[in-house]
Amino acid sequence: MVPVRTLSFPTTHIGRRVDVFAELPSTNDHPPPEPPGSAVVADHQSAGRGQYGRAWLTRPGEALLLSVFLDPPTTVRRPVVLTAWAAVGVAEAVAELTGIQPAIKWPNDVLVGGKKVCGILIEQRVRVAVGLGLNLNQSAADFVDRGLPDATSLAMLAGRPFDRDAVLGVVLAKLDTEYARVAAGSMAMLEAGWRWRLGLLGNEVTAELFDGSVMHGRLRQVGFDGVELACDDGPAGRVLRPEAVRKLAAMASA
Repeated sequence: MVPVRTLSFPTTHIGRRVDVFAELPSTNDHPPPEPPGSAVVADHQSAGRGQYGRAWLTRPGEALLLSVFLDPPTTVRRPVVLTAWAAVGVAEAVAELTGIQPAIKWPNDVLVGGKKVCGILIEQRVRVAVGLGLNLNQSAADFVDRGLPDATSLAMLAGRPFDRDAVLGVVLAKLDTEYARVAAGSMAMLEAGWRWRLGLLGNEVTAELFDGSVMHGRLRQVGFDGVELACDDGPAGRVLRPEAVRKLAAMASA
């Protein structure tokens, strides 16, 4: 399949080459272009998907449908680090474009005012595929019609339409800045930004693990090395591997 055009952005690692297609089944499934850090964008996906195989459906022009293909260092090639990198980068871009600071919902959604503006899907093969679906120009009525009342778009947040390529440039620049830090071995700023946007530290939380177990406790610490809960069954606390945590959320008030 031949791209309709190829773009290049003045970045160091991410987006030096971006192949743009009118339609793809899924940007994550397209063969990775060279060099590593290149990206693929589609006006429309016929078989787009989100986390856990959920469908991701948009009309052309409504969203930025982007996959970045990476060959990261071993220290970066962890789901928690890659997801945090993508989520923080997108959140920084949304803040610049709208003037509103987003939050991150564990593990891979970017929210504004409790509503989802972007989803992230990390898939590891020979190259790592980092897929982003950022809502651009949908209206509230569009989301209601699709049974998605808890979604929002940049246009809804800013009160104006957005040009997809202009947003792409901002997103790639933010991703590039964060990637340069982690590739150089400096993860502290990314980890701190991720922790801040999660907004859960010190709260009573529920941790649902991939093995089906559920834990409750006060979140003492959250980082790439572990999620520490102070639980009722002992003073020592529990430290969970981040990749083992399927869902981490504040406990609902009684």
